Amino acid sequence: MSRSIAILLLALLVTACGGRSDRETVQRDNGAFGTELSRQCLASLKAAEVRFTPLPNQNFAGGCRTIDTIKLMSFSPEATNLGPMTCPLAANFAAWAKHAVRPAAQAYLGSEVVRIETMGTYNCRNINGGRSGKLSEHAFGNAVDISAFILRDGRRVSVLNGWNGRSDERAFLRRLHQSACKRFGTVLGPDYNSAHANHFHFDMAQSMKDGSAYCR
Repeated sequence: MSRSIAILLLALLVTACGGRSDRETVQRDNGAFGTELSRQCLASLKAAEVRFTPLPNQNFAGGCRTIDTIKLMSFSPEATNLGPMTCPLAANFAAWAKHAVRPAAQAYLGSEVVRIETMGTYNCRNINGGRSGKLSEHAFGNAVDISAFILRDGRRVSVLNGWNGRSDERAFLRRLHQSACKRFGTVLGPDYNSAHANHFHFDMAQSMKDGSAYCR
């Protein structure tokens, strides 16, 4: 074997062994989603004039992954801290923001919601902070946590303070919780456990299994 061939083989071996760490990016054409459901979802977002960017598929350590996810770019009202979201989650979140959050704010608070504060979407972790041993839907970009709503008049209505706060804020937040149960597979709030005292958790897992919702 010549010296040049041996060097080439050694370089290939090093690349194969050390080229991946805890993440692997699977390349695909922009928007070429793997399932018919996802492709239909993208079409529905475009029809609703929601701007988004398809993201590359990625596999992470520990079984976490973001497959057929998007980044929401523009919808009303806007939301903070949104990372990778499965298309069904993103579509339902954008529709909930438009058709539930906006009218509920006018009805109960007499003002318009201009921004939804979230605690993020993708997070490679287990359910209940690791105690369950089962990956959270956040580990797949299939969940979002909502913490507060900013009104045009400057008020901030948080789940932590509003759930048992003023009567109008209580009514507003409970209305949003109830409406979310019609759109998401799993909806958890302050009445579920202390870990959710400061946010709503929405994901699509239960509805993907049997079409029903788990609402607490």
